[in-house]
Amino acid sequence: MPPSIALRMNHALPAEHRERLLRVAREVSFPAGTRLFEEGGHADRFWIVRDGTAALDMHVPGRRPPVVETLGVGDLIGWSWLFEPFAWQLGAESVTPLRAYEFDAVAVRLMCMDDAEFGRAVEHWVGRVLAHRLHAARTRLLDLYGPYGSGGSR
Repeated sequence: MPPSIALRMNHALPAEHRERLLRVAREVSFPAGTRLFEEGGHADRFWIVRDGTAALDMHVPGRRPPVVETLGVGDLIGWSWLFEPFAWQLGAESVTPLRAYEFDAVAVRLMCMDDAEFGRAVEHWVGRVLAHRLHAARTRLLDLYGPYGSGGSR
């Protein structure tokens, strides 16, 4: 595993769990402009970026979907696979050619159920990502649609 990916995953996933998770990964590549998933679709997999960038976007009726966050090396693409009803809460598209580790959501959820310690570690990792993404989405939407942006002054 490249050092940059290890560093990103280190923040919430201990080495033994990270290694166990990566054992079930498969390497995939996507050309720039590939839709990885659409908001509301079935979340049956997730990715960790090895190289390239992807954009998370949000459906806004009557407007082009605004980019909520851009993800790069070591970042987790997709968290909706862990929580019922397993439906994507955002959309995602590769911005540049993208290489990633891809994971089957059902297989990883079964691993989490079979090993409580592993499951807690994965849930903590994904929870931290989720909290960050919610904050990023709020900030971006305030920048785009708020009367004064996300800044504190009026």
